[in-house]
Amino acid sequence: SMAEPKTVLVTGGAGFIGSHLVDRLLSLDHKVVVIDNLSTGKLKNLNPAATFHHLDITQPSVTEVFQREQPDVVFHLAAQVSVTESTKDPFHDSDVNVFGTLRLLEAARRCGIEKFIYSSTGGALYGDPETDPCTEEHPILPVAPYGLSKYVAELYLDLYHRLYQINFTTLRYGNVYGPRQEAHGEAGVVAIFAQAMLEGRQPQIYGDGDQARDFVFVDDVVEANLLAMTKGDGGAFNIGTGEKTSVNQIFESLQSMIKYRNSLPPATGKSIRSAWTAAKRQRLWAGLLGLGWKKGCCRRWSFSETRERPSDNSPNPSPFIHLFSRSCREAVRLRMCASPVPKR
Repeated sequence: SMAEPKTVLVTGGAGFIGSHLVDRLLSLDHKVVVIDNLSTGKLKNLNPAATFHHLDITQPSVTEVFQREQPDVVFHLAAQVSVTESTKDPFHDSDVNVFGTLRLLEAARRCGIEKFIYSSTGGALYGDPETDPCTEEHPILPVAPYGLSKYVAELYLDLYHRLYQINFTTLRYGNVYGPRQEAHGEAGVVAIFAQAMLEGRQPQIYGDGDQARDFVFVDDVVEANLLAMTKGDGGAFNIGTGEKTSVNQIFESLQSMIKYRNSLPPATGKSIRSAWTAAKRQRLWAGLLGLGWKKGCCRRWSFSETRERPSDNSPNPSPFIHLFSRSCREAVRLRMCASPVPKR
């Protein structure tokens, strides 16, 4: 059971999401081993109680780490995560996301692990979703090498399960936001806007700002990973709130919290096609601008304001955690506990 301490290996454990997962695992008394090449991860994010291997997942020495540490569970978060970079250099993208995952699977197979929990992507996998809400059964139609490489790794997991009985769960994330997120990159719009406003700069909005995404708070993603230790065997699960938030709504939420004086910048371009129709967006409008979304956002902002690592690694949720997190977790828990699991 999850209550019994395990040896867990977290790849990408110095990264934004990985470091939160490491903190939470340590608070539950698991022995945590981290592999991270620090290409995007930061040493300051890394909990000193974890055993750290400064290593790239594509390197053969990964096998030695597995043999030495003998992990029970692997959480695989290390990845090349930039959609733009994947288009510029599809070889590197595939090296990390396909070949790197395969190296981990081989090492895991040799030392006999209990479970492999894989962090995949929702947005980049489904392309422009044709259904609302976009479920796990939606056709896989990636529009960039990144989405494809993350999916090929999913297929390898499935194969290794069939060939070698490696138990796994795949988690497909929405747009994750929260403390320790870098204020640059494609997914970091909450962090980027918050930092710009705190520094008195005007955030730049591309297109008309009506493009909507499913923004999920990092603590919810961590909870989903913990659930996957004992649930959701052999399944792929979308991890998000099921709610859509537009870039303009994020601007307005942060503006009121930070007391930022400038108004919404003028649109810089044509409408960027969003996965969600105007009618559907309108229906969600009231719920999204409620406290639900703002609570998580407020926590993100309070951290970018103080710019420091939270001093306690207690599992108690912060008072700022957004209100819809409970319903999000409940939905994920119900889906993971349901049988049969969603099929691809």
